[in-house]
Amino acid sequence: MAIAETIDAAPAQRSGYWAGVASRLRRDPVTMICLAVLALLILSAIFAPFLGLQDPYKGSMIARLKPIGTPGHPLGTDEQGRDMLARLIYGGRLTLFIGLMPVVLAFFVGSILGIVAGYAGGMVNTVIMRTVDVFFAFPSVLLAIAISGALGAGIVNSLVSLTIVFIPPLTRVAEAVTSGVRSLDYIDAARASGASALTVIRVHVIGNVLSPIFVYATSLTSVCMILAAGLSFLGIGVRPPEPEWGLMLNTLRSAIYVNPWLSALPGLMIFITSLCLNLVSDGVRSAMNVHD
Repeated sequence: MAIAETIDAAPAQRSGYWAGVASRLRRDPVTMICLAVLALLILSAIFAPFLGLQDPYKGSMIARLKPIGTPGHPLGTDEQGRDMLARLIYGGRLTLFIGLMPVVLAFFVGSILGIVAGYAGGMVNTVIMRTVDVFFAFPSVLLAIAISGALGAGIVNSLVSLTIVFIPPLTRVAEAVTSGVRSLDYIDAARASGASALTVIRVHVIGNVLSPIFVYATSLTSVCMILAAGLSFLGIGVRPPEPEWGLMLNTLRSAIYVNPWLSALPGLMIFITSLCLNLVSDGVRSAMNVHD
């Protein structure tokens, strides 16, 4: 009876824990404002075809580099006469997708590898973690550039390269928290009750280690978005004429002395989005009471 109560104690507390997290988030005005900004950016990108915007691919050589406030072009036009407002909103689709999807993929892969390594220990831990450590020999920026350069430009190759970059740090965090949880009393009680390793991991370990892994993953989203924009800026990410904020920064470099405010718009969007992602990550971290 005591063993069963010990096994069920942790799962029984989760609903109250998440209710407390949601309550603390609602009382954090900075996090809620940033969440609202991110929601606005995501929704505008998703529903861009229904906003009555101009064609982001259609240009006009006689309408090149129109300033902000031009009738019909509230944010001006780019170096090919394409509407900047339309390209910024449509560009949010690719920028946010390439900035978020690698972290999501790396979260799942890294969590699986780290949890297996942390729970199994021994040779399994050594093989997984020493393999992961190889990737830490290279700075993340150089590793992303090297992989993207080897694979070639393109959306899929950018996703692959950035996912590979973020799997190692997430694996290391997952292994560290799993190693700490593995020796707790309710895990020992679950083993003593005859539960298999897979059952213990699925029922008791995952629910108690995903929170710190998730918090760490949210802190990587802004880094991933900046790296994705950087790859496009260098010409090894998204290919023209796709609207993407990093690529737009690259193509508008020549206009910086003619219309600097126009050239700064994609960078401003990257700055606002990455800032909101960082502040949301900090807010979630505080709400979850996850400490280093």
